Amino acid sequence: MADRLLFSKTGRAKYISHLDLMRTFQRAFARAGIPIKHTEGFHPHPFVSIALPLSVGYSSQCEILEFGLLEGTPYEAVPARLTAAMPEGIVIHQCYPAQRKLKELTYLNYIMNFEYSEGRPQETEPAMQELLRRDSLVIQKKSNKSKKGYTEVDLIPLIRSFNLECQSDTLTLDAVVQAQNPGLNPELIRAAFCQAYPDLAPDFVTFHRREVLDGEGKAFR
Repeated sequence: MADRLLFSKTGRAKYISHLDLMRTFQRAFARAGIPIKHTEGFHPHPFVSIALPLSVGYSSQCEILEFGLLEGTPYEAVPARLTAAMPEGIVIHQCYPAQRKLKELTYLNYIMNFEYSEGRPQETEPAMQELLRRDSLVIQKKSNKSKKGYTEVDLIPLIRSFNLECQSDTLTLDAVVQAQNPGLNPELIRAAFCQAYPDLAPDFVTFHRREVLDGEGKAFR
């Protein structure tokens, strides 16, 4: 049975790429003196696997890493020891045995902040409501597998729910989207909004993954 970590990735750490993050964890386990299982073969290395890797620049408070904890280290000792060996912005919150299969991870809860340096136009809220309540919202997505170089994706079936909050300079979209097979990268929502309403395009957008959810909308661990 595999073991799992629940960790957050914020601040400057959100610019660490997926591959570099994997290497960072491998080195951190060694520095913290936490023995874990290695791959088999001629060049064995510490086995770690991150479920649903984040895009570079996204922050998260609910990342899941799978690994194999060898005997001798209790689960409760791992978070503090491993966090101490990690770069700033990566904090380990839990270490526990995996009870559920990753295919049960169904939805992701993202917080998107659309920021306007000179004040948020009032039209942004009704525009976003109109966009996400359409019967269909097809957008082109880059694809190396397609001869055209892109595929067309309808975003609406991939959005389970959403809420909007408005501040003087920010529109916050709290959305629950499909996680896998296929998953929805919230960047496509930003692209669709800017394409439909170019005059309301924000100056900057931040993406934060707040929770990973199962098919019933409950936290997945």
